[in-house]
Amino acid sequence: MKSTIIKILKEKAIWMVFIILFVAFSLANPRFLSSSNLFTIARQVSMLGIASIGMTFVILISGIDLSTGSIITFVNIVAAFLMVNMGFGMVTAIILSLILSILVGVLNGCLISTIGIPAIIATFATQIVFEGASYLISGGTPIYGFDERFKVIGQGYLGPVPVPVIIMIVCFAIGSFILNKSYFGRYFYAVGGNEEASKLSGIRVGVTKYLVYALSGLFAGLAGIVMLSRTNSAQPTAGLGYEFDVITCVVLGGVSITGGYGKMSNVIAGVLIIGILTNGMVLMNVSTYMQMVVKGIVLVLAVGFDSLQKKRALT
Repeated sequence: MKSTIIKILKEKAIWMVFIILFVAFSLANPRFLSSSNLFTIARQVSMLGIASIGMTFVILISGIDLSTGSIITFVNIVAAFLMVNMGFGMVTAIILSLILSILVGVLNGCLISTIGIPAIIATFATQIVFEGASYLISGGTPIYGFDERFKVIGQGYLGPVPVPVIIMIVCFAIGSFILNKSYFGRYFYAVGGNEEASKLSGIRVGVTKYLVYALSGLFAGLAGIVMLSRTNSAQPTAGLGYEFDVITCVVLGGVSITGGYGKMSNVIAGVLIIGILTNGMVLMNVSTYMQMVVKGIVLVLAVGFDSLQKKRALT
């Protein structure tokens, strides 16, 4: 009984941290609980959350995707360029941009699975390539002047709920279904837990990696579309450094950096914590550089906690 209670507390600890932070910022700054600020947090969190779903899959198979931020930027620029400079309709531009984001993920899968380049190097290379491509397409200048209907995706409401939040909820539901109800989800856990054993049991590890990185590209692309709609301007630096926040959300949510363990529900808590932490520090006039320090410390603590848990399990 005692061990069961301890296990439940460990699994729900991340939600307790979220509640403590929420209460702390509410007491520290009365503007934190204002409806306008809470809606701002909700929109910001939605982009993090959508991108974190794909990163969760990647880390579950013991991989990493450093190209997430560049994919977000690339989709921003491509979608905007298609709508403004090429005269494509909104829906066509979105679909083509998402297809490109999936193809970037497939490219990552090819480099990692087929060629055998370590994930950290392969995705770092594609990060640089598509960051450069974004500058080439945009000429280093913002692209704006979209159809007014496009704003609905990032700025609209369905009743009192922001549309980006609804998109995030749907994406998390899909992500949870994939992990918990599909055999692909079981493959992700198996490959992350023991790749060699997965091969021996008949799992097509290479195909699984292709799928995971393609999904990572897709969800990063969706986050890019929401970001573009929210800002109403495509910036060649839109997703700069975004992969860091996404990785922090996932690891903080309890997904093991060595793969094979993690829950989508706890990733939601990790996303919310990073969202309110960032917003709270802005309200308290904490400098950008100090925010970077704090987020770095949070990431180190999350990974360190995961490492300690694994060491204890082995002793």
